[in-house]
Amino acid sequence: MKNNIPSIAISIAIIITALILGRALQNRNKKTTDNLSVTGGSARDFVSDLIVWNASFSRKNLELKDAYKALEEDKTRIKSYLVEKGVPETSIIFSAVSTQKDFQDVTNDEGRRISSRFVGYILQQNVSVESKEVDKVEIISRQITELINSGIELTSTMPQYFYTQLASLKIQMLEEASKDAKLRAEKISSNAGGDLGKLQNSQMGIFQITAQNSSEGYSYGGAFNTDSKKKTATITVKLQYQLD
Repeated sequence: MKNNIPSIAISIAIIITALILGRALQNRNKKTTDNLSVTGGSARDFVSDLIVWNASFSRKNLELKDAYKALEEDKTRIKSYLVEKGVPETSIIFSAVSTQKDFQDVTNDEGRRISSRFVGYILQQNVSVESKEVDKVEIISRQITELINSGIELTSTMPQYFYTQLASLKIQMLEEASKDAKLRAEKISSNAGGDLGKLQNSQMGIFQITAQNSSEGYSYGGAFNTDSKKKTATITVKLQYQLD
């Protein structure tokens, strides 16, 4: 009998261990099935209410003062042109003038560079227009070739479009996405014969702004389109509920 005591003790220990592991496994599975995670979304189309248009113009001359004089004349003509088109002076911003010396390579008969010579000063200045009159500035940016044809060495960029009410829009969309997620959770729990419990966790997804009706892809850090006047904003919200 004494020889059987260790065997009995070991058997009891195995049974107790199995019960503990079984209870732990049961609790783990229970915790997993007691939670419900859902994702809701919201999408809004909107039209930009702010436009920013940029251009640069330059002059080159052997004499620095002559280059400055020509550039100043160009600046005056550009400003007058924009004002005549209906752009307020307060919306027109000119940057400081940048100056650099221009050199040209001097080569020998064999085509090898032997030195360089100064060929003049290059002066450049930027002009930008920031306005809420989006349509007007958009048209002007397309007609800017009129200045180029008049002899001004001007390089224009595509306008950029922004929305000044973006913060308010984002809050509205977060509310819509949260309601959408909750509705999904209620339907899932109802169809499964359960009751939706307390909200345990919420997480906002990436806020994306893309061009309307485009195949523009989303970015991991959030797309922010500035090339299109008409845009679409999307956002997701992930909610986790306890199931009763």
